[in-house]
Amino acid sequence: MGDGVRTLEEVLQYVLMIATLILAISAIELKNLLHAAISFCGMCITIGALFWLLDAPYAAVFQILVYAGAVVTIFLAAVMLTTRKESIR
Repeated sequence: MGDGVRTLEEVLQYVLMIATLILAISAIELKNLLHAAISFCGMCITIGALFWLLDAPYAAVFQILVYAGAVVTIFLAAVMLTTRKESIR
């Protein structure tokens, strides 16, 4: 193969890295906490997919189970159970 030819795995890694960065930035910048939590969950899933592509399935499974599963669930429960103050204009 030539030097400029990229394999499908390399292209997928770049796409997942870009998606991870976009989701991480949106998790920080979004004003709505529910949307931020969903972005954080997507970021955790893309990091797990990157671990899987890098031949670390053990780390990928724990990334998805612990962060995308448990931490995001606790965060979503906390967001849903808290009351939101309406802005006074």
